[in-house]
Amino acid sequence: MNVLGISGSLRQASFNTMALRAAQKLAPAGMTVTIADISRIPLYNDDVRTGGEPAAVVELKAQVRAADALLLVSPEYNFSVPGVLKNTLDWMSRPPEPPFDGKVVAIMGASGGPLGTARGQYDLRKILVYMNTFTVNKPEVFIGNAQAKFNAQGELTDETTARFIGDLLVSLQALKQRVG
Repeated sequence: MNVLGISGSLRQASFNTMALRAAQKLAPAGMTVTIADISRIPLYNDDVRTGGEPAAVVELKAQVRAADALLLVSPEYNFSVPGVLKNTLDWMSRPPEPPFDGKVVAIMGASGGPLGTARGQYDLRKILVYMNTFTVNKPEVFIGNAQAKFNAQGELTDETTARFIGDLLVSLQALKQRVG
């Protein structure tokens, strides 16, 4: 099972990208997690889209289509989804052939605060409903106080968080098998 991971943060030392890298290591047997780069996705503009999608958008759409499932890992900005991820999802939701349609998706997020992106994930779930995805409901993975769960090298050190991430990936795999 090929999973495409997308971090909703462009920061070099992003806890969310660290969590995505941890997911690569925690993937169950038969699953690989590849990380997409959304840093080159331009601001959404329908005039640009109708004139021909930018190469970075075409490339990401192809990666999404080729993936068996998706893993979105995102911080929370102002109680919601960060602009860079929302912008990427806006591009992915537009014709021709929106690639998220019918995809199986898991979400998680990390933050320095105690709630671990709960509010942002709930907004992300609403967006994914519109995009017609099959989203893993449980477990919900909210990585709060992330600065205490990763070491200076960006490696996950918290066993409980590792177990939650592993369980989420198993649930993603099971949902994909049920959906087909």
